[in-house]
Amino acid sequence: MQNPGAHENTGLQCQLPPEELSYGTTAVHVRQGPSVPVSRSGPAKRDYLTVAVLCYGNLINFMDWFIVPGILLDIQKYFKLSNGDTGLLQTVFILCYMLAAPVFGYLGDRYNRKIILGTGIFFWSGVTLGSSFISELYYWVFFLSRGLVGIGTASYSTIAPTIIADLFEEGKRTTMLSIFYIFIPVGSGLGYVLAAGMADIMDDWHWAFRITPCLGGLALVLLILLVPHTTLRRTAAHRALSISGTIRVAAEKPGVQRTAKTTWCQDVISLAKNWSFVWSSLGLTAMAFVTGALGMWIPLFLYRAQVVQGIVSPCLQESCSSSNSLIFGGITIGSGILGVIAGAEVARRLRKINNKADPLICATSMFISAVCLYIALMVAQVNILSTFIFIALGELFLSVNWAVVTDILLYVVTPRRQSTAIALQILASHLLGDAGSSYLIGIISNAIQAENSHSFQWNFWSMQYSFIVCVFVGIFGGGFFLLTSFYIEEDRKEAERL
Repeated sequence: MQNPGAHENTGLQCQLPPEELSYGTTAVHVRQGPSVPVSRSGPAKRDYLTVAVLCYGNLINFMDWFIVPGILLDIQKYFKLSNGDTGLLQTVFILCYMLAAPVFGYLGDRYNRKIILGTGIFFWSGVTLGSSFISELYYWVFFLSRGLVGIGTASYSTIAPTIIADLFEEGKRTTMLSIFYIFIPVGSGLGYVLAAGMADIMDDWHWAFRITPCLGGLALVLLILLVPHTTLRRTAAHRALSISGTIRVAAEKPGVQRTAKTTWCQDVISLAKNWSFVWSSLGLTAMAFVTGALGMWIPLFLYRAQVVQGIVSPCLQESCSSSNSLIFGGITIGSGILGVIAGAEVARRLRKINNKADPLICATSMFISAVCLYIALMVAQVNILSTFIFIALGELFLSVNWAVVTDILLYVVTPRRQSTAIALQILASHLLGDAGSSYLIGIISNAIQAENSHSFQWNFWSMQYSFIVCVFVGIFGGGFFLLTSFYIEEDRKEAERL
């Protein structure tokens, strides 16, 4: 079925009720009504343009996420932070992000999503720019600014995928979501590259926070000009009827049944009974834990490994080299693009022969990623090249899951609860995942260092041993996705009936 922006090309002559647009969650359930033919010519050009704008916004979103890890050593020296305090910096960001997500999920299911997205972009871009002018005496203000950026970015991650889901049918939807989620690793990697590059070029890390606000301003302009003010919310009825090329539209007459608007608590209770949603969310939580820890600490871990091997000299007074951040950023971009594309393609092919393909793909990739990460940790002290290779493989298999996990949510949850479901998934995955993983790694590293002599060798070992936690979490994540496979067929059928 076409989106509202393309109605002039469909021949659809009836007015859809306002509930079906972006202002609420009510879905129309039809008993009888006239049959209206609908064009099956596919999505309009404007739909693809909308996706392009949303992808660009997602790119800026995740660039802002990973500016801090890209110049972590410089920030740590500037504000005189310990490993634990440095890890807390990312924790503050994630905590604010995840706590804001349910609020935006509630708003996104009930109010205009374009306005919410635009407000979020403007807010986080402004705060990012302001954080570049903070003095070393006010480190707590820098912590606060990262928390505010987290609130702004929560609006985007919660709402943007639901707009894409409304514009496309299932097969095309998976492809479009894959493209959208490619920009998570691409944006993350570019965040490292931008931060490290600007710090080197300007000889001042503050400039790393002055580029993305300009890019965010462009994203806001494109959103205003090119994204439709409203988008049609697809219900299960829309999807089923559009397959046959006919939509039965119920006019405002007796006999038409509409589901009552549900409260937020009712939505949460319903989602808690959806085991596919619950287990896949826990699997995503494990992914978030591992990616959060890797994203925050890997450049520093590689630096310490190189110091132990004598490849680089310790940066005690001078500015620290950004080469590891640049390399890790490149790895994140390359492995992310390849992983998301491979995951979507493998899922598309295997779904034809196995209805449980999606969770099984996620489980397998999590197990393989955990093994690769363990090997990377073990060889870091003797061979940096091998470490980079296995880190790249670990990130590759983690990236396989990004679009697949979101697609699972979108077909096991009824459309009128999708923004809330995404928001709750963000809350859970970050609360138990990357909100604490970077801080936990820093605390464990500090504790190990405190019990041993202060040396470059123990600086490296403390980080190596603390990273072992991520290996076990990755294995648990694979197990959660396996549990998802036991329920996914039943939950999908239930979502299609609603």
